[in-house]
Amino acid sequence: MKKEIEENESTNFIHQIIEKDLLEGKNGSRVHTRFPPEPNGYLHIGHAKSIILNFSTAEKYNGLCNLRFDDTNPMKEEEEYVRSIKENIKWLGYDWEDRCYFASDYFEKMYEYAVQLIKKGKAYVCDLSADEIREYRGTPTQVGKNSPYRNRENDENLKLFKKMKAGEFPNGAKTLRAKIDMSNPNINMRDPIIYRILHSAHQNTGNKWCIYPTYDWAHGLEDSIENITHSLCTLEFEDHRPLYDWFLNELEVYRPQQIEFARLNLNYTMMSKRKLNELVSKNYVNGWDDPRMPTISGLKRRGYTPDAIKDFIERIGVAKNEGIVDIALLEHCLRDDLNKKALRFMGVLDPIKVVIDNYPDDKTEELEAINNPGDESAGTRKVPFSKEIYIEKDDFMEVAPKKYYRLTIGREVRLRYAYFIKATSIVKDKNGEITEIHCTYDPATKGGNSPDGRKVKSTIHWVSAKDAIDANVRMYDRLFTVENPLGDKEKSFKEFLNPDSLKVLENCKLEPNLKNLNVGDTVQFERKGYFILDEDSTNKDQVFNLAVPLRDKWKKIRRKR
Repeated sequence: MKKEIEENESTNFIHQIIEKDLLEGKNGSRVHTRFPPEPNGYLHIGHAKSIILNFSTAEKYNGLCNLRFDDTNPMKEEEEYVRSIKENIKWLGYDWEDRCYFASDYFEKMYEYAVQLIKKGKAYVCDLSADEIREYRGTPTQVGKNSPYRNRENDENLKLFKKMKAGEFPNGAKTLRAKIDMSNPNINMRDPIIYRILHSAHQNTGNKWCIYPTYDWAHGLEDSIENITHSLCTLEFEDHRPLYDWFLNELEVYRPQQIEFARLNLNYTMMSKRKLNELVSKNYVNGWDDPRMPTISGLKRRGYTPDAIKDFIERIGVAKNEGIVDIALLEHCLRDDLNKKALRFMGVLDPIKVVIDNYPDDKTEELEAINNPGDESAGTRKVPFSKEIYIEKDDFMEVAPKKYYRLTIGREVRLRYAYFIKATSIVKDKNGEITEIHCTYDPATKGGNSPDGRKVKSTIHWVSAKDAIDANVRMYDRLFTVENPLGDKEKSFKEFLNPDSLKVLENCKLEPNLKNLNVGDTVQFERKGYFILDEDSTNKDQVFNLAVPLRDKWKKIRRKR
C-alpha cells in the first residue's frame, strides 16, 4: 500500500490527508468512513456527492464505509425516508454490506456518557425555556451569560436527569446542557444542549425513551463508537468540530479525524431539505420523486444515470471553498452518458399529417434504421413506412424565411432513413390552420440518398401514421426562474417557481418499436432529446419524461471561456 500511494498521489485534498495518514501508519493503516443521513426527507444531489465521496474513498483504500442513520428526532423521521435512502445508495452502486447502523442503536450508551459528564461536573440540568436559552446564548459579537441553573450540584443534576428519563417532566420543561464557556467566541461552545425532553414514539425504539440526544451530542459519539477513522463532513460542520472534540476528550474516548469539504450548490435549484419538503407537502411538485426535484429519486425518474451523476461529481471535484456549479454541467454529463448508451428512435411530439400522393395506397415497407451511430454493436431495426406519415409541425412552413431549410412548398427534404419528399400543397381547416401537407416522393432516393447526386439541406424525422403508437410526453424545464431562488431575502423562494417547468404533450406519435420498452428505459427521440419511460405508463398509455434535450449549453459555455 505504501509504495502504491507514493507512486499514485491523489490531487483530492481529502485523499492526500488519508494517504499521509496511511504512510505514517495512523489508525493501524486502516480507512473507515461513513455516510450519516438524517431520515427526515429524501436525499438530493448534494447528498450524492457525500455518498460517492465516502463510499469511493473507502473503496480506493480497501477500507470500509458504514451507512448510519442519525435518527435523533422522531418528530421528523419516517420509515419511508429510511427506505428511500437505502434505495438511492444501492441505485448509485454502493453497498454497506452488514454495516447499517442507527443513532438509536447507541441511545443507551449515549445516556451513560451523559451521566459520566454530569458526574465530572461538565453537564447540568437547565430549566430555561428554549427562547430563554437563545437569549442567554448571546450573539456572534456579544458573549452569552450563564444560566441561573448552571451551578447545580452534581447529585441534583443526576437526580433530575434520571427523572427526565423517567418521563416525570413535560416537553420543554428541562434540558441537559454541557458546561463549557458562555463567553467562547464559537457560539456552538456556549453550553450547548445535549438532551431535550420529547414525549414521542421513535420508529426504532418505540416508547422506550422520552429524552432524545441532540445531533451535536450524537454525531461525534457515533463516529467514535463505530471507530471511524476519517469523518468527512460538509463545511457547515467546521464550527461544530471543536464541540465534538470537547465531548470526546472529556469522555476520554477514541476521537476520529473530521475533515470538512465544500457542499454542492447548483444554480436554478436549492438544497434545503426543509424547503424541498415544503414544496412536496404543499403540492407545488408531485412528490419527492418529481422529475423537477433535485432529489436522487427525482433525478432517477427524470432519466439520470448513476454513471452520469458520478461523472458530474468527479468533474466538480472536492474543494475546501464553497461555490455554485452551473446545472448545465450536470445536464452535459447526462447527455454525454446517454449519447453512448441510449438507442435511437423516432418520435413526433407535435404531429401534423403528411400524405405522399404518389406512394401506393396499400403499400407498407420496412426501412432499416441505425440504433446508435456511435455503437455498431447496437445494430439496426426495421421501421415501417407508408403513404401517410406524421412530421413535426415546425418542420413545415407555408411561407418560409430565407434561411429556413426544412419542408415548404416546392422544396425537397430528406426523410430520415427513407426518401426525398417535396411539398406540393396543403389543406387548412375553417380557422386557417394547416391540417394536412401533400407531397410527392422520389422512389430512387430510398435510404435517403440521391443517385443523381442532388443535395438537400435538411433531414427530418417522421412516423408512419397507420403504425404509430400514441404517447404523452412530459417536457420538463428548470424548477426556478432565477439562478439563486434563496438569494432575495425579501421574497419567498416560491415566488420564483417556474410556471412552465412542466408541459404535457398529448397524442404524440411514436414509431412502433417503442412499445417494447420497459419502465425506466431511456432512449433518444431523434432531433429532440433523451426520454425515459415513466412508471405512470400502462399497457395502453405510454408516458415519457424528458431527461435532457440534445442541445448542450455546457459546451457553449466552455467554448466561450
